[in-house]
Amino acid sequence: EFLKITPHVVERGGRGPSGGRLVEPLQDLVDLFGHSLLYILKLSDSYESQAISRLLRVLVATLGEPYGTVLERGELRLEFEPAAGSFAIRYFEHRFPLDPRDFPKVLVQALAQARAALDTGVAAEIESLISRLVEMPARTDLAPERVAERRRASGELKKCLGALAAAHRPLANAIADVVERINGVPGDPASFEALHDLIEAQAFRLAYWRVASDEINYRRFFDVNDLAGLRTENEAVFDATHGFILDLAAQGVIGGLRIDHPDGLYDPARYFSRLQERFRDHAGRRGSSGSENGSGAYVVIEKIAAPHEHLPESWPIHGTTGYRFANLVNGLFVDTRARGRVDRVWRAFVGTEANTFERDAYRGRRAMMEGALAADLAAVTLRALRIARADRRTRDFTFNALKEAIEEIVARFPVYRTYVDAHGYSEQDRRYVEWAVARTRAHSRITDTRILDFLHDALLAAPPEGAAAAVADDYRAFAMRFQQFTAPVAAKGVEDTLFYTFNRLVSLNEVGGDPDQFGASVRSFHLAGANRAALWPHTMVATSTHDNKRSEDVRARIDVISEMPAVWRLTVRRWMRINRSRIRIVDGDPSPSRSDEYLLYQTLVGTFPPGEQDAAALESYRERMERYAIKAAREAKVRTSWFAVNEPYEAALTDFVTALLRPAGDNLFLAELRAQAAMFAWFGMLNSVSMTLLKLASPGVPDIYQGTELLDWSLVDPDNRRAVDYALRREHLDSLGTHASASTGSSGAFVRALFAAPYDGRAKLWVILRALGLRRACAALFAHGDYRRVAVVGTRADHVVAFARVHGDDGVLVAAGRLFASLGL
Repeated sequence: EFLKITPHVVERGGRGPSGGRLVEPLQDLVDLFGHSLLYILKLSDSYESQAISRLLRVLVATLGEPYGTVLERGELRLEFEPAAGSFAIRYFEHRFPLDPRDFPKVLVQALAQARAALDTGVAAEIESLISRLVEMPARTDLAPERVAERRRASGELKKCLGALAAAHRPLANAIADVVERINGVPGDPASFEALHDLIEAQAFRLAYWRVASDEINYRRFFDVNDLAGLRTENEAVFDATHGFILDLAAQGVIGGLRIDHPDGLYDPARYFSRLQERFRDHAGRRGSSGSENGSGAYVVIEKIAAPHEHLPESWPIHGTTGYRFANLVNGLFVDTRARGRVDRVWRAFVGTEANTFERDAYRGRRAMMEGALAADLAAVTLRALRIARADRRTRDFTFNALKEAIEEIVARFPVYRTYVDAHGYSEQDRRYVEWAVARTRAHSRITDTRILDFLHDALLAAPPEGAAAAVADDYRAFAMRFQQFTAPVAAKGVEDTLFYTFNRLVSLNEVGGDPDQFGASVRSFHLAGANRAALWPHTMVATSTHDNKRSEDVRARIDVISEMPAVWRLTVRRWMRINRSRIRIVDGDPSPSRSDEYLLYQTLVGTFPPGEQDAAALESYRERMERYAIKAAREAKVRTSWFAVNEPYEAALTDFVTALLRPAGDNLFLAELRAQAAMFAWFGMLNSVSMTLLKLASPGVPDIYQGTELLDWSLVDPDNRRAVDYALRREHLDSLGTHASASTGSSGAFVRALFAAPYDGRAKLWVILRALGLRRACAALFAHGDYRRVAVVGTRADHVVAFARVHGDDGVLVAAGRLFASLGL
């Protein structure tokens, strides 16, 4: 029974001094409650279970203002739910159910008020219900049989309460009166004591949303408090959450599974194996293999891989969701020779706001660990402290020293995560850990480098020689939990921070990309294609996804900057002069900042609709750009942020965008933008068509994100999740399909006609229609064919990428243009 917590808890799964069984070993408490353990371990030997349970509550940081303010304003309200026979705390759209053992706090008062109007038998029935609620097993009683008993009793007693309230109006009215009294009266702080005590007795602690960064005690999706992580490494949890979807897959209702954010899993390799095992179980029960060749479910994973990182070939998956391909193929349309000139244009414009990619990545990661993910860092550090304290050679390492060392290592980690598991570590894992530790040793101010030696071994789950099995388990558990921490730090510190500050060429600032790698060579594209055909022939290849900072077509337009850096330098200089009077001074600095202004100019040339727009269309575009500019500035976390909104700065930024896009005859900038955007749109359209062909013909399964069948100039979520005009796409597809089926000769004239209206997207859709038709007709060639580089010669060789797909006696030649803007230079 969970009676007391003493220092003896540190003996894993041991017994307290009273001999009573400790239901939760310390390791599980750390998993669940993080920071709370710092306080628990300081408690004396005898504390009642009620005091312990109040400490070990799930932090629910959803309140818009501090708890006391929200409570006394009357925004937290107790409600009775007659149909469910239950009570809950409501906060706007949020519902927090009450522990049934606390229902008597309302029902006792209600019975006293209604007794005179109730039959004796009904009153006795209510008294019996109250007694049974009080006698229910407590939520801190985790014995399996008691948990089952609690669940059964909870359902029965709620049903009984609902029936009594429905059948006896005096009881229902009394409950409503008591609930109203408990809810208090705004302006009378003392009237909220009963509601406060009721809330404090629950398994959750309601708190201001800002508290989460310091005290969150459960794993989240990045820093989103509303999305709590499930422990899918637990078989019962896995089966409960995956049974339905796997049954659909086994029936053939769905063709495959896309696993988002697998780097958040405790043990990805085991998860993928279990996924395939359970799929085969479901398929077997239905008397089928469940897949075309009996090899299991088609599974791809949303893995963010560094350019130097290799996907473990032992994983029972078919590949990734295509982020690496998206960055690689986009890089073909960036002129790698212009790196220095584009860099100088950027640095000249933004001045001291420009930095190196590596330094900004380090700062971004540190900022996330010291802010939104501070509680997660503390939880990882507590694990390290525990295993350090168990060894006399490392017992003097302090919490703060370990925390600083872990923070430094994570800030310099070269990949999203490693994959140490029960089978040990790979050579790739070892290389990344050693690289991060070596960089920390060389560049940090950590003086006791023995801590780095200790963490090096801990991160590889390599305990001291001769260590007991329990110590080895602790090392492995630390390494595996650490791996779950590095991924969100990279995602939030780099992709959701640095990608909005390192604005040299923002078409490279894409999920899974490396903006410091300026474009991609044709050779690297061919090497990747051959590798994909040999190792991952069924991986997805994408160009746009739900996670994009910018759609493929926006990136294709911004890529053109790399082909004309001199023109771009003159353009942004002129724009800066034109818009100088629209800059304000906020907090002593120009607003918007030079960095935000430079990002905005690239965004405008990448998204501005070509051709003439009516007033309504321009107004809609302006609103989109205003929302994007605010989102980008908050993500950058320099002058404003989601956590600390700088309203004067955001007002200046919004007014700046409004002024730039004001449809007035004297708005010189808007006229300039129209002219420049037309040029970028034309060359960007050519890039998009070529990019589409390369995706559809390359090894892998092509993925077309919603709306990108035509030219789509969407930005990051929520912009890229706007409703798609599928009726228009069907209309275009029907028209193109009719021509394709009726055509008996050359399609040259028809294709030239498509380019006479270049921005309606039909040229891109035509390529999709023809390429997918070819894939269908030559399925084996594209599914299993080799990839062979085709040499291109001549004065324009740099402007073509060509390869062949070969399977047996069949083959197809693919040739696509690139760097169109510089063709005549």
